[in-house]
Amino acid sequence: MSKLLFFLLVAATAFAADDPWAKVRDLKGGTELRIYKKGTAQPVLAKSADVTDDNLIVVVKNEQVAIPKDQVDRIDYRPTKPGGRLTSETKSKQTEPDTTPGPPGHGSTVPGTSTSTNVSVGSKPDFELIYRRPAGPPKK
Repeated sequence: MSKLLFFLLVAATAFAADDPWAKVRDLKGGTELRIYKKGTAQPVLAKSADVTDDNLIVVVKNEQVAIPKDQVDRIDYRPTKPGGRLTSETKSKQTEPDTTPGPPGHGSTVPGTSTSTNVSVGSKPDFELIYRRPAGPPKK
């Protein structure tokens, strides 16, 4: 019995490796997608919601839409960047007291610290191909 179970696991793994739709099923919800449908030149820009064996369910302009798998020619996704798009840098500088003699109010007699923080927004990563419709058998 254990040999049969092992064979079934190996067969299922091999099938998943050959199934390009499996990668689409593994996408996290909310992933940005660019979907090319049969017969249309412009892709649909959407966010993934759910994937079934027969449909890709996406959110387009706050509306949930099901796109049949057999209507999808290609899907590109935008990978998430680790740590997000925001980066911040904080710099601190110690100032020494001014010990030069001079009129009252001239310079500080105690050490100080000045701090500055810069926040920048990085660009989004480019789309990457995740699914292309497999070529069907040649027509006779």
